[in-house]
Amino acid sequence: MQDKYKINKIVKRNQFIEVTWLDKHISKFHFLWLRDNCPSAIHPTANMRIFNILSVTKNIFPKEIDISKTKLIIYWSEKNHKSNFEIKWLRDHCYSQDKKYISPYFFWDQKLKKSFNKIKINHNKVLNNDNHLHQWLKLLHEYGFAIIKNAPIKQKSAFKILNRISHHRETFFGTPFEVVSIPKPNNTAYTADALRNHTDLPYFEYAPGYQFLHCLVNDAKGGNSSVVDGFAVASYLKKNEKDAFKVLTNSYVKFKDTDYTQKATRVLHSPLITLTKDRDFNDIRFSMAAMGTVDVDSSKMKKFYEAYYLFSKLLHSKKFKIDFRLSSGDIFCFNNRRVLHGRTSFDPNSGNRHLQGYYLERDEILARLNYFNKLKV
Repeated sequence: MQDKYKINKIVKRNQFIEVTWLDKHISKFHFLWLRDNCPSAIHPTANMRIFNILSVTKNIFPKEIDISKTKLIIYWSEKNHKSNFEIKWLRDHCYSQDKKYISPYFFWDQKLKKSFNKIKINHNKVLNNDNHLHQWLKLLHEYGFAIIKNAPIKQKSAFKILNRISHHRETFFGTPFEVVSIPKPNNTAYTADALRNHTDLPYFEYAPGYQFLHCLVNDAKGGNSSVVDGFAVASYLKKNEKDAFKVLTNSYVKFKDTDYTQKATRVLHSPLITLTKDRDFNDIRFSMAAMGTVDVDSSKMKKFYEAYYLFSKLLHSKKFKIDFRLSSGDIFCFNNRRVLHGRTSFDPNSGNRHLQGYYLERDEILARLNYFNKLKV
């Protein structure tokens, strides 16, 4: 393993230096990349780059290269500058090797219901212990959802535990937003009707990353919840229905919101499934209620609706959907850009059902998790 961090040979090429390591791996480090990443280019406390790449020419090159036991030293052709690179840092940041991408996600389906306790975690433990906070963040990132148990049932009391992660995301619904049946609803969530599995606010360019539904009371007849791993369904399509998957990742469909309480009309076009640079899953945007009139090209409309119908069917199938009931003091936490949620209808005359909702950016979950994992960048 130590051979990995020992240099056997260095050759200066036309645009880069070529480093051959004792483990026989060969790295190529381009001149501008090296100059841009000189340790002196980073502010010592702000940890931000202070080097201006325009302060050198694109033709800069190493005049001389020296090696010590732990450092590679470059004397540059411009401004009499010297860079001292830690050899280990260079190898750790080598971009000449194919780094196999490993997805951080655990895909799940209805079978997870048998071991539902693994995604449950106690409120006070998370509130008072960083190890349990770390465990909660891992569940949110890897499984996409978790259920906090035994939270207080006082209104707005979820702020305290959410602040263990970071600040919340504000929307025009307010924070917290009140999930109750009201006489003149501006959203179907504020009715007693059943809600099909969906992600929230798909008409926002940057839909909220995580949602937290804090159950204060749930003693009405009906109102059971459902949860679906959208990434697991997308993965199924990718493996078994390749044509449908291609259509869903390439067809831009319209989402819209014309909330009567707002002086705004929100319209966004996006695929239902989007991917990252590693071809992993990035976002699921799915809401039958918030779909606008689909306006894909006429030559593609038939295939789009076939794929959309299949995706919808799977997202509501017994194979992938888990049904459960929230109890007072539960906080249902989930990745709103991965996990879909829904509910059955309920009878508001039979009892009370009151949830308070909060949003938090996915960035904040990841950043906090990276901190606990001591990620080096």
